[in-house]
Amino acid sequence: MWSALQDGWDQVNGWIFETLVQPALFSLGLMEWAEDAFEWIDFALFGLLQVVIIYLVCRPLEAWKPVEPRQDRRSIRTDIFYTLLTRLGLLPLVAFILFASVEARLSGMVADSGWIPPTLETMFPILREWPLLALCVYIVVLDFGEYWRHRFQHMFGWWWALHSIHHAQRQMTFWTDDRNHIIDDVLGAIWFGAIALAIGVPPGHFPIVVVVLRVAESLSHANVRLSFGRVGERLFVSPRFHRLHHGELGSGESGKNFAVLLPVWDWIFGTADFRRDVFPRTGDPALPEAMATGGWLRQQWIGLRRMGAALIGR
Repeated sequence: MWSALQDGWDQVNGWIFETLVQPALFSLGLMEWAEDAFEWIDFALFGLLQVVIIYLVCRPLEAWKPVEPRQDRRSIRTDIFYTLLTRLGLLPLVAFILFASVEARLSGMVADSGWIPPTLETMFPILREWPLLALCVYIVVLDFGEYWRHRFQHMFGWWWALHSIHHAQRQMTFWTDDRNHIIDDVLGAIWFGAIALAIGVPPGHFPIVVVVLRVAESLSHANVRLSFGRVGERLFVSPRFHRLHHGELGSGESGKNFAVLLPVWDWIFGTADFRRDVFPRTGDPALPEAMATGGWLRQQWIGLRRMGAALIGR
């Protein structure tokens, strides 16, 4: 089944390249970039797939039982721009250029040394025989890593200066998940990619892990009055569970409910708030008004300026 899906994906990728991209490169005299362009199309297609899946899952839920009416549509449009830019535009290009060069250097160094880095599959051979179990283990490990990245975003002043853009949104929807400073996104991509490389996530598993965590993150930000119940709330992060994190008193180091997919991390480390049927107003009132209502460029500039001030101790 996986091979059939991969073949179909490659055919779509090839058709886009041969029909749209290759002729444009040829007419512009840029055919030396053809191989790089072909690989970058894969990034863009994967981003588009994420956006489509997330929209099909989350939009009907928001229409079914919203926590609050959609009033500030301008800020929602800004969040949509964040999502399109992150999933289809600048960040995939930056990630491709960065990781392509880093991976080539690391692979060459490892090959020259003759050392074989340990992975989860080499330490636990049973994972090779049970690919579904291996996939679940990779998701759990990366989710644990994402929990601590989120904790650090609230813990360090310079990182909170960037992450606070995400918490400034008062009209939270599933689009809010990608409302981040671009430096914060790059740091997140490096963090996630480094953990995936360290534990040896196979190329075939990596896209599935990303989609699972992305859908979970977007659903948790959705404007829907949805709780998973006494048991379910302790198994998976719900929109209610994460909305408490975005409440007016949930910002900074004292925040709660940092988990992305599995609330068990919040339970273990004492940051869980399992109050049921609580759907607070969102947005940090201590943040500048422009971080909530300004456009993308203004929010990026304010975040950069605040990070600079935090680094010099102001």
